[in-house]
Amino acid sequence: MGRNPVTWLGSPTFPNAAREALADVQLRGNLAHATTTIRDKRAKAVAELPDWQGLRLAGEAIKDDVLSRLDVYLEQLEASVTARGGIVHWARDADEANEIVLRIAREKGADEVVKVKSMATAEIGLNEALEAGGVHAIETDLAELIVQLGDDRPSHILVPAIHRNRSEIRDIFRRAMPDAPPNLSDRPRDLAEAARKHLRRKFLSAKVAVSGANFAVADTGSVVVVESEGNGRMCLTLPETLVTVMGIEKLVPTWSDLEVFLQLLPRSSTAERMNPYTSVWTGVTPGDGPREFHLVLLDNGRTKTLADRVGRQALRCIRCSACLNVCPVYERTGGQAYGSVYPGPIGAILTPQLGAGTDDPETAALLKSLPFASSLCGACYEVCPVRIDIPSVLVHLRGKANENAHTPEAVAMAAASWVMASPARFRLAQRLSTVLRLVARRGLVKRLPWPGSRWTDSRDLPAPAKESFSAWWRRTRVR
Repeated sequence: MGRNPVTWLGSPTFPNAAREALADVQLRGNLAHATTTIRDKRAKAVAELPDWQGLRLAGEAIKDDVLSRLDVYLEQLEASVTARGGIVHWARDADEANEIVLRIAREKGADEVVKVKSMATAEIGLNEALEAGGVHAIETDLAELIVQLGDDRPSHILVPAIHRNRSEIRDIFRRAMPDAPPNLSDRPRDLAEAARKHLRRKFLSAKVAVSGANFAVADTGSVVVVESEGNGRMCLTLPETLVTVMGIEKLVPTWSDLEVFLQLLPRSSTAERMNPYTSVWTGVTPGDGPREFHLVLLDNGRTKTLADRVGRQALRCIRCSACLNVCPVYERTGGQAYGSVYPGPIGAILTPQLGAGTDDPETAALLKSLPFASSLCGACYEVCPVRIDIPSVLVHLRGKANENAHTPEAVAMAAASWVMASPARFRLAQRLSTVLRLVARRGLVKRLPWPGSRWTDSRDLPAPAKESFSAWWRRTRVR
């Protein structure tokens, strides 16, 4: 795969991007305020449910069942959608998916399409592909619109413009929204009203809409989109043609299974008891909604991910973003440092798997660096509504990244393994390590020459004890 559709080409490796982000004081302030607010609200919403852990276990079990029988459920979904008047397309990768959507837009004579917020279409770079084909995509989600008008990149799964404050948003609207009032203030109400007036004409004139999907019910062919602004409802009902691009893992078998996720998702993402707008459609209904419905089932690296028994649990993800809001790394660097439309802890395990096999050196270096973008504190696993063990997958992917590698870390680990394999060598190493006490200050070694500087550049090293435990034991307990 020569082109990696889940990363931005030219993005530096995570350590380099993070170093730049950490120097942006405004960015760090915006992130800290937003993530703290969302995190606290989520905790209160979750605490209302006495069976929250039971719901998490149910969500995990349903998702694992889907992944274990994905071929069966996908064929069932295709049959159900087709029986209800929908048209199903299969896309192996980003290029195929983009070509399908562009072809449909051209067949309908559309030079513009309105879009519901969708991670899958961002993953494949659909907006750029449509633009290259002469079709302009208009984001209708407020945060996505801010990112689009600002010629920016999203920084969060749920709140793409989380790195912008309201004054920055006002400036973007004044500069890039032709019908924005010249004296537009930065009051949230005024910003929302400007966006509403700008988008309403687009909703009423669009021939084609493009959406993602939060879930699809295999046995009925129903597709579900949940959102908080109402823009999704407008896109899903007003245009004559609706095209939905959905990752093949977004299935649930039955309506009773969907019930579990409609409780897990809103509390984990927006800290609400239920989403303000939950739109469900099944094929085509004469006189109600679009006259034509197309469902594009997207693989794009998912079947390869499914083959990894440890890494496949990343496909349980329901894109709630709870892991981002508790991650100390994300809170300080923001989403753009991850170089992917999937930032934060979930992006650190999902992006490297979806993008595996790229032959672009810069992209390969970025993918390899992402599993190391974590402190392994485990907070992400604690809040994940489908119990993805992100720390374990991170460690697994780190091991794969270092297979046959000759990096300083790999060499150091090989040397440590050789030393620890022999009690005699290990005791000698312990005695030699006491030399570090000569350069320690207040119990810490803060600077070492290369290659030790690779460690002390970013963290302190505790000074060795005057006497090792094994030496003390031999001296005081062994006769």
